[in-house]
Amino acid sequence: MPLDAKIEAILFWKGEPMSLKKLRDILGCEKKELQEALTVLEKSLKGRGLALIRREDEVLLGSAAEMGPVIEKLTREELVKDLGRAGLETLSIILYKGVVSRRDIDYIRGVNSAFIIRNLLIRGLIEKEQNKNDQRSFVYKPTFDLLSYLGLQKLEDLPEFATVKEEMILFEKAAEEIEKESELTASS
Repeated sequence: MPLDAKIEAILFWKGEPMSLKKLRDILGCEKKELQEALTVLEKSLKGRGLALIRREDEVLLGSAAEMGPVIEKLTREELVKDLGRAGLETLSIILYKGVVSRRDIDYIRGVNSAFIIRNLLIRGLIEKEQNKNDQRSFVYKPTFDLLSYLGLQKLEDLPEFATVKEEMILFEKAAEEIEKESELTASS
């Protein structure tokens, strides 16, 4: 499969900006090879509904500018819909964890949550910020508007907060143990 096709698939799956370094690491290619493949991808997307969006050392697969009015209409329609089970599930994880990475959300849910997270961001229910522990990634947290809408002064006011928090900690510890065991088994 050509490098540009691999990049397209990765960016589609990721659903958010990705650093050029991360792409190089994943694909095992040189900087020049990556730039050439990005140029090929960019040209192949011309006149289609998608575009390669570049910003400094990051790239994103997004909708073409010509699709702006259609995307805006769809976004408005999406905002008036109910959150749905996946949205509520993701929002609950973010509320009870307080600050959480997409990777952790995906792990807890067992599925890719990029679309759901984007939906919650658009609705202003959560916000995204740079991860203080890893500047290459982001974390998500509830907005003040969400807390206000729910009538909460702090996250600890959520129903059964301490119990749910404790269960999440136990879940994470069990997951770490399983991961350690599988690493030991794999290295044996």
